[in-house]
This record gives sequence, structure tokens and C-alpha cells, in this order.
Amino acid sequence: MIRLIVGGKVLNSLERIPFTFSKTENFYQKMSDWIGDVFYEFLPEAGFELRDEQIYMAFQLERAFKEKKVMFAEAGVGTGKTIVYLLYAICYARYTGKPVIVACADETLIEQLVKEEGDIKKLEKHLGLQIDVRLAKSPDQYLCLQKLDEAITEESGGLFDELYQSLPEFVGIAKGMQTFYPYGDRKAYAHLSDEEWQKVAWDPFKDCFACERRHRCGQTLSRDYYRKSGDLIVCSHDFYMEHIWTYESRKREGQLPLLPESSAVIFDEGHLLEFAAQKALTYRFKERTLEEILTRLLENDIREQFALLIETTIEQNANFFNELKDSTKDVRGSYRKEIAFTAKLRNEADKLRTLLSTLADELVFESEMYTIDHYLLHIVDEHIDRTELSLNLFLTKNDVITWVTEEQAVQTLVIMPKAVQETLKGHLFSKMLPYIFSSATLSQNGSFQYMADSLGVNEYLSFSVESPFNYEEQMTIIIREERNKSLPVEKCKVVVEQINATNGSALVLFNTKEDLALFKTYVMNVNTDWPILFEGDQEISQLVQKFQNNEPSVLCSVHLWEGLDIPGQSLTNVIVWSLPFPPNDPVFDSKRKMVSDPYWDMDVPYMLLRLRQGVGRLIRAHEDKGIVSIFMPMENKHLIDKVLGVLPSSKITFTKGE
Repeated sequence: MIRLIVGGKVLNSLERIPFTFSKTENFYQKMSDWIGDVFYEFLPEAGFELRDEQIYMAFQLERAFKEKKVMFAEAGVGTGKTIVYLLYAICYARYTGKPVIVACADETLIEQLVKEEGDIKKLEKHLGLQIDVRLAKSPDQYLCLQKLDEAITEESGGLFDELYQSLPEFVGIAKGMQTFYPYGDRKAYAHLSDEEWQKVAWDPFKDCFACERRHRCGQTLSRDYYRKSGDLIVCSHDFYMEHIWTYESRKREGQLPLLPESSAVIFDEGHLLEFAAQKALTYRFKERTLEEILTRLLENDIREQFALLIETTIEQNANFFNELKDSTKDVRGSYRKEIAFTAKLRNEADKLRTLLSTLADELVFESEMYTIDHYLLHIVDEHIDRTELSLNLFLTKNDVITWVTEEQAVQTLVIMPKAVQETLKGHLFSKMLPYIFSSATLSQNGSFQYMADSLGVNEYLSFSVESPFNYEEQMTIIIREERNKSLPVEKCKVVVEQINATNGSALVLFNTKEDLALFKTYVMNVNTDWPILFEGDQEISQLVQKFQNNEPSVLCSVHLWEGLDIPGQSLTNVIVWSLPFPPNDPVFDSKRKMVSDPYWDMDVPYMLLRLRQGVGRLIRAHEDKGIVSIFMPMENKHLIDKVLGVLPSSKITFTKGE
């Protein structure tokens, strides 16, 4: 039972329910009555708009909690869907004594939910609630003490020395202490660029269990903290899926699951969950990790024959990755490199797989000599098994997608499943819990079946409600012709002119990091009267906060097509640099092979969904007004019709390119 101390009195979860409720009364009826009072009385008295669409959504959502079913809740921009699901989540968490998990699209959005101007703070202020909400961030959002030591060694006397000096005192003390508290969150080091952060952030190839400071690690302490939440735990889709896939294995190894037991799960921007599920099941084989782990075996008193086998395996690992490097090519707009499956590459992979199989057998014999630490043996055995499985999948290519990423000249082979329906069905939707999918874009042509099929959902509830905004009066759309011969400098100049037209207060959405970098290079040599904030220069939530609090500023981003909620004069101009088509990388190429017409059946629907989300960043309240500018080619009339069909306003001006 969750307990909270208020005014010196210990309250259990039932006593914290925000309406009068006894055990002889129907909880769901009482909750429905209270939520009706909230929308018809309490919030309007506090100055909130009375929105019929929001009230309709509220009474639809009750069924999901009452019947413990999956619900696709499609609500247009401005419905106020976040407040609706938060009210249900808080009541239900306190009724069941277990927190509700709210999973957002990615790490860039979870801070949006708890910001000072956000809906949780509004509910606390106007309803007199004390909401216990805690963030469960992905591991890569935390500082790695091992990597920090390495970074200080490589760049002594600089930025990372200051970071080390800011660590809590208990991090460097070996003896026991009574007080520990969370630290090391990416947000605490907002001044670091993404590139700088990667040098000290956790990554999956570090051996956390062998780390002597793992019990003083910020990530470990943060997990202890958020597990105690009484109301809400906010995480990303990726982290929640990682929790689902590692749940059983962590319990077998004597570890706690990544997240505690929950009473319900809400997937905000739920249309993006499928890809997060695929990512969670992904295998990653990093170039240097096998060598680092096997080298630790050589430091022990082992048989000469075994040592020679290890050295041969390390050499073959290098041969495989050298051939892999020669067999990959870059893909514009994507960090994923495409692999050409040559006979030589397959041969090198097969040789490594054979050596690993032999090494696993010999490791069993070596363990009986008792000359190697048992824990090290376990780590090595587990890594060999995982690498061997990765190579098996790589060589068979059955129902998987493969690609290569490269960071600081180090390659990683990535292997991801194509379909996740059966796994989701067994691990997630077989449980009798309310699962809420909330988004403005869940259906296709009025049907939710595509979404249900892609996620393995057999039975579900659903509803759809339109946006309450009058887009004809609030939004002006400019479609700017983009010709193939147009020079990047000319396009940058037009974008700056468009930003000047609204004196800043603009969000520029890019489809690729390359395009963002091109524009950044251009504006560095242009005098402007407003600060320009670029994604990647600082931690993203801090950039969003600066943009929101500084009206004349400009925010340039690749990842904020969804979830960004900035009403008022801070955002009156959304510029879409180019139509957000998916890249021609291995993941999307795999999806293209599953349809008869890849362009019209996969590329265009993906682009239109993302475009709808991007355009939806402009109007967030009834008082908002502004301009959306979209750069696009004008040669394909059918494509133009498709784009016009998803735009919320018909007040459109066409501007020809030079």
C-alpha cells in the first residue's frame, strides 16, 4: 500500500483519492461524477475553457479503466487529452495502490509533462492536488562514472574536470554512508552538447555489474527513487519496452525489473509504439566489446591452448569488422548504414561464429580449473552467447533488419526484428490492465485496425474526436515551391526572411541532421535580432524552456515534430524545411518490401502523418494565431492533393520558387 504523509498524518492510497468514497460505493461511478465536476465546474472557475470534445473524451476513457481493456483514444490537437488521462490515472493509481505509467514518444518529451507550465502543475494548482510524479529516464540519460574517468584522462583540465568536481561527496567515498540521493541526470548538465554528453553518458557496452561504484551510481539511485512513486511514473516508449523485454531475465538474475508493477499504462503519441518495441528487441554487436571482454580472460592463469583460441577469436573479430566497414555505405538523412551482404562478409562472420562456439565449449572446461573469477566467467559466457546469437541472426537474415552505426570511428552491428506482434501480444496485452493509446493520429481512413494489427491487439475500444480549434481563422498556410535546382543558400535566405516576418517566435522543423547543420552554418554568418537555438547544442528540455520563455527566439529541431506544446506568442511561426519522408535506410526499406507500392503505400502515409504532427505544433490554444510555411516540390499533382488533404486550414497561399 502506498502511503503519503500530509500535515503529519499518514495517508494510504484510498484516503488520497480526491473525492469522497467509501468501500460500499461504486468507485467508477464516483470517479465519473468527480471528473464531471472537474470539467463542468472546477476548471471553468479557474479560467479554463469548457471544451465539449474534452468532456466527450473523458467519458469515453472511463470504459478502458472500468473494463481493463486496450483503448485507442484519438483526439485532435487542442482537445486537452493530457488533462483527461492524467485525472483518470491519478484516481486509478490511488484506488489500486499501484502507480500508472505514462510512456511518452521519446526522451525529449518526458520533461514536457512535468515542466512548470505543464498540465500536472496546473492540476496541482487548481484542484489542490499533491501529485507524486517521478521520471524514469533511459540509462543513456545518466552519467557513467567509468566513462567520466576515461574522459578526464583524455581531456584533463577541461570541461569534464568541472563535471567531476560537481559530483556528490558520497560518490568518491568507499565507506558506508546513510544518505544517498539521485544525481547524474542529463538535464543537470544541460550546457553540454549532445556530442560532449556522449563521451560521459552510459552506453550498453559498459559492464555495469563489474563497476565498483554501481551502488553509488546516479542511474541506480534514480531507479530506487522512481520505483517509490505513489501516482505516476513518466518514461519513454523505448524504456517501457526495454522493461517488458528484460522483465523475466532480470528476475532470473536476481535483479529488480526496470519499472515497478503498475495499475495501468498510457502511451502518449501511441502511434509510435511499434518502432519502440522493435528497438527493444534489437541486438547490438559493438566492434571493440568482444576484444575488451576476452582480453580480461588473458589476464588470468589460463591454459596456453585456451589463450591461443582467445587471441585467434580477437583477431577474427577484427577481420569481420574490417570487412563489415568495406561492405557498408552511408544513407543520407539516417544514422543507419546500409550493408552489402557479400560472400566474403558472410565468410568472415561464419568464421567468427565458429570460433565463438568453440570458445564457449572451452570456457566450460576452463571454469573447472577455478583460476578465473566466477563473476567474470558469467559475464564472458553471457556475452559470447549473445554475440553468437547475433551472428546467427545476421547470417540467416530471417525476419530481421540489419544495419551498422558508427560513432567515434567505432562500428556497431545492429539486428532488429521486422515484426513484434506476437511478442507484444504475449508479454503485454495478455495482461488484464487498462492500456490507453493517446494521439491525434491513430486511425487510417477512420479505422484503427492497422494500428491494432501492427501491435498484436485482438480486442480494443476506440473513439475519435476532432480538434476544437477554428483553423480557418487561426492558421495561415504558405506552401513554398522547392525546385531541384534551388540552391541551399537561397532556401536558407527565404527561411530567414520568413522568420523575420514574425520577429522570431518560430519553430523550424528539419527532416535530417544534415539539413539542420546546413542551416546552422548559414545563420552563423547572418546578423539576426533574435537568438537561434539548435537541437544538439544543449539538453533538449532546456532548449525548449528557453524558447518558451524568450518570445523573439527561434528553435531548430529534428525531433520535435510531436509532443511540443507551447501556446501563446512564443510560437507563432512553424517552418517545415522539407516534406518529412522517411529515409532510404534498412528499417524503412524493409517496410517498403512489405507493400505493393512502396512510395504511395509506405513513404507518403508516413510523411503525411509526420506532417500533420508538425503542423499541429502551431495552434495550441483558442487565442493562438500564426503561419505555417511548407517547402515542397510542386511537380506531382497527386502528392499536392494528398498534402492539402491533411492540412487543417484551407487558407493556403502558393508561392513559386525562383
